[in-house]
Amino acid sequence: MAVSNLIAQKREDLANSGLKTSRKKGNIPGVFYYKGISSVPIYVKEVALNPFIFTSDVKIINLQIEGAEKQQNCILKDVQFDPVTDRPVHFDLFGVSENEKINIEIPLVLVGSPVGVKEGGIVQHTLHSVEVECFPKDIPSHIDINISHLNIGDAVLIKDIELKNFEILDDPEATIVSVVPPAIEKVEEVPAEGAEGEAAAEPEVISKGKKDEDEEEDKGGKKEKPEKEDKKEKK
Repeated sequence: MAVSNLIAQKREDLANSGLKTSRKKGNIPGVFYYKGISSVPIYVKEVALNPFIFTSDVKIINLQIEGAEKQQNCILKDVQFDPVTDRPVHFDLFGVSENEKINIEIPLVLVGSPVGVKEGGIVQHTLHSVEVECFPKDIPSHIDINISHLNIGDAVLIKDIELKNFEILDDPEATIVSVVPPAIEKVEEVPAEGAEGEAAAEPEVISKGKKDEDEEEDKGGKKEKPEKEDKKEKK
């Protein structure tokens, strides 16, 4: 794979105030480490570091620390970002040797448009990277996954990847991507407007009989009973 150059300076001031000053000047603090040697605190210009950060490809870095006798091949192992600005605030570089295998995460890139999508299927991208073991010279920048042949119900597993001078350490039965049937929405049945309107417009019928009339009269006042007829007038 291609090797890209990166120039760094050794950090002398390790205090927090020194880190803030470096960042204000556009320098990002970091650490270079390699087994068998002490870690080296460094800083790199942010504009020089960005091409290695904001990419999905893995790159071998040819690191030149100013004042050091020789250059060192390494990979970007970790990056920390500011939670507000999303700018890098710290990074780690890990040294590699051309004669020793390393373990590294490689991104998976989907290629093509599945046949199943044209039939209404939905692509589910489950796995976005795999861990591989290989020599530095054999590190793939990414792994292409061809999905154009997938019908609804089909999937690509890790074991389907064609190996090229590297070994994948993840579960070979793990699913990378699949095409699933479209989700069917369940529509709740709503009563017809006419039927609902008729039910709402139907008046309540209250029957009113003699008993009810008597009760209403009692509420207004006592109902007068008819006077008994006077005794028959004396003849």
